[in-house]
Amino acid sequence: MSTPTSTDTTAPDGSTVPTGMPETATFRTTTDAGPQRTTFWSQLGQAFAMFRNPKSVAGLIILGVFVLVAIFAPLLAPYGPTQKDRSALRQPPSLEHWLGTTHMGEDVLSQIIFGTQGVVVVGFLSAIIATVIAITIGVISGYVRGWRSESLSALTNVFLVIPGIPLIIIVASQFENPPLIVIAAVLGLTGWAWGARVLRAQTMSLRNRDFIQAARANGEPLRRIITVEMLPNLMALIASSFVGTVTAAILGLTTLAFIGVIPVSNLNWGTILFWAQQNGAFPRLWWWYVPAGLCIAIIGVALSLINFGIDEHVNPRLRSAGERARAMKKKGLDVNDPVTAVRSIPTPTPTSSTTNTPTTDIRNSKKR
Repeated sequence: MSTPTSTDTTAPDGSTVPTGMPETATFRTTTDAGPQRTTFWSQLGQAFAMFRNPKSVAGLIILGVFVLVAIFAPLLAPYGPTQKDRSALRQPPSLEHWLGTTHMGEDVLSQIIFGTQGVVVVGFLSAIIATVIAITIGVISGYVRGWRSESLSALTNVFLVIPGIPLIIIVASQFENPPLIVIAAVLGLTGWAWGARVLRAQTMSLRNRDFIQAARANGEPLRRIITVEMLPNLMALIASSFVGTVTAAILGLTTLAFIGVIPVSNLNWGTILFWAQQNGAFPRLWWWYVPAGLCIAIIGVALSLINFGIDEHVNPRLRSAGERARAMKKKGLDVNDPVTAVRSIPTPTPTSSTTNTPTTDIRNSKKR
């Protein structure tokens, strides 16, 4: 019975390693590390990955500036929104009044700053109301089957055809001075149907996935399947619906204020345009109406940039196209150049084993 030689190595399990293995060889007794544990911060980062796009970042920065202006309006405004300077009526921009004055000597810049509060409050409040209703009805109608799904779908179709602005006019006529909360509630109640339709369609495609079927087989309750399994996969659509509702609410508010439905005491950008139109500011007194119009356009651009970034995150084709364009810009290439740069491939040199083998020039063979 032979014994292991001096060069043999005994493994931890008692077996003998063949002769010739280096003496410095070691044995791994531990397995490779498994997948990293999912934490709250990693889930939060994945949920907000749609906002890492440069377009979304630019839109969020612009929108954040308007939100800060609305919050700190009393500190930023040089004058009160209704404070009058009788010595400066309809004055163009100057050092005392950076955006000029109105026909009553009111500072236009102060009105723009204080008007931002009404726009931001109505936009976000109506979007929150509409998004909550859209998630509730859209996801439930897409997950359940039978008459319940058809009933919720019919309810969504009814709200799709309800005109929002005439309804707001009727509701506002019932109040002497309708508060912004009422206006935001009406805009939210009439603006949730489109988001619900999109969420319903996406939920119907998710309910037959393997992880949903596994959760259902395990006896998970409906609320947990929707909140834990489905909503994380619908975050991009929910964010896009929220941004679209904010845009529609801001445009609806300014439109209602411009046509005079909302009382002048509810100061916003539409109210400024209303007073400018009523007092003949178009087109001579440009400093009265141009800043308000620019603010509406800029916040619309910011919300559109956020929506474009979300679309690029959701759509693989847009995402790959955007990544390819950014990579070309880093290399100094023109994205809009119709000529594609082709990398030249060097001709391989013949080795010793192929010295006697005749080679054929591909370019010459194509010419023949």
